[in-house]
This record gives sequence, structure tokens and C-alpha cells, in this order.
Amino acid sequence: MTEDANRTPARKVIRGRPYSIAEFARKYRLDDEEAKRLFYKFGPSATELDLLMAAKRKPPTLSSAIEH
Repeated sequence: MTEDANRTPARKVIRGRPYSIAEFARKYRLDDEEAKRLFYKFGPSATELDLLMAAKRKPPTLSSAIEH
């Protein structure tokens, strides 16, 4: 076994504020299963998840406060 195999994985640095799963799902109109899958795979970082969704060409929904 190599020395690297015994090391614990480094914690991922969270860029930007964290999303909750519900907020992320609502913003991108995702079902709960897909939102959880992406959230656990990529972490709670709003910056990272927004970049992921932009790469998937999935725009966020507009807030109801903006709508007339």
C-alpha cells in the first residue's frame, strides 16, 4: 500500500454561499431525486452548482418577487 492510500480525503472548499437541497431544486425546477444526486456529488456550494447548471444549459427560474 502506498502512503496516499492511507490518507483521508481533503475537505472540499465551498465557494460562495451554500444552497439547501430544497432551494437548489426549486431554483432549477429539479425533482428531489435529481437535486439530491447533484447536491451530494458536487457539494452545497452555490457557485459550483450554478456553474454546473449553466454548463448543462439549465437556466434558473425567476423569483416570484420579480414577476409582475
